[in-house]
Amino acid sequence: MRLGYLLNTYPQPSVTFVRREIHALERRGISVHRFAMRSDRDALVDPADLQEYDRTELVLQAGAGRLLRDLLGMMVARPAGFVRALASAWQMGGRSAQGRLRHLIYLAEAAHVARRAEVLGLDHLHAHFGTNSAAVAALVRDLGGPGYSFTVHGPEEFDSPLALSLGRKVTGSEFTVAISAHGRSQLCRWADYADWPRIRVVHCGIEPARFPQPAAMPGGGTLRLVNIGRFAEQKGQLLLPEALAMARARGVDVHLTLVGDGPMRPQIEAAIAAHGVGDEVTLTGWLDEAGVRRVLAESHALILPSFAEGLPMVVMEAMAAGRPVIATYIAGNPELVIPGETGWLVAAGDTEALAKGIIDAAGTSGEHLHRMGQAGRARVLQRHDIDREAEKLARLIEEATRR
Repeated sequence: MRLGYLLNTYPQPSVTFVRREIHALERRGISVHRFAMRSDRDALVDPADLQEYDRTELVLQAGAGRLLRDLLGMMVARPAGFVRALASAWQMGGRSAQGRLRHLIYLAEAAHVARRAEVLGLDHLHAHFGTNSAAVAALVRDLGGPGYSFTVHGPEEFDSPLALSLGRKVTGSEFTVAISAHGRSQLCRWADYADWPRIRVVHCGIEPARFPQPAAMPGGGTLRLVNIGRFAEQKGQLLLPEALAMARARGVDVHLTLVGDGPMRPQIEAAIAAHGVGDEVTLTGWLDEAGVRRVLAESHALILPSFAEGLPMVVMEAMAAGRPVIATYIAGNPELVIPGETGWLVAAGDTEALAKGIIDAAGTSGEHLHRMGQAGRARVLQRHDIDREAEKLARLIEEATRR
């Protein structure tokens, strides 16, 4: 089988789960050609991402002239498909001129991908995220190219389901993947009831071999927490400095390592200064996978104060590393974090609740933290082994290509 993978931006530090999924499919003997609209090579720090960059075809690098020629070529060679795709692009663009113009650009990108899919002999396209990558995949199908499927992660897709035409994309797909039961429930809200059976759950996964037996819990009297992720409004990191200050005022000795970067870094740094916790916080910037495993080993627990999520990879990685998790009671988090067993769940947006989670973790013995970490590790390895999850995805693709 020859499979095309389609993303808007790839590779990038925040989507290493896609890279793991592709590699797991390739271990099953499936040939995967990577398409991305764009990528920022200068932002890549992980050697594995740099290798992926060299293996990825960047559609926009073909240039506007090439995309336009491919679009005109489709209009001549496949007039019925072109009219069908043009109508789909117009409808997905909604009523705004900007939306329709954007989808006409997606149509040109789709014409290029369709031409390349024909040259490469691709049997199926799989897109990640229900945004423009799924729109391009749907338009490729309308142009007469291979069928498609796509994985919806959230929360972005669920913020704008109508603008993204999620229901239409589900209907046109061979199948649609949600990464959690919660994600599937949200897709069912926007899909026709008749399409519900085509919405399947395939988890993102980890490579267990990269997570050998967890390191011992750090010693000393300081509770060491780590937060990993993009500094964006949905991740809720702005609550952490105040929560740290509250916990410290109640006698908790705590240190937080923030791993990542993003548009809210200035606000986070300002909040750290405003709450006087500069000595209790370390900002590392983005780290490669080895660096992430190192900071997890040096921490007692992961803390994730998110306002919106899908099913966070950092929770899986922390649990695989034998570390309990303090997370908000949203989205797919409760599918992994079991209060009192693998971590703590707190109300999203509630700084007092977040501070209490920190205080509770500080009051938990190292031995009990270790037992919680082991329980979390067993749970995530059972539910999120990437090779098992890729096998589920491969079966769905194989079934689709036989229809």
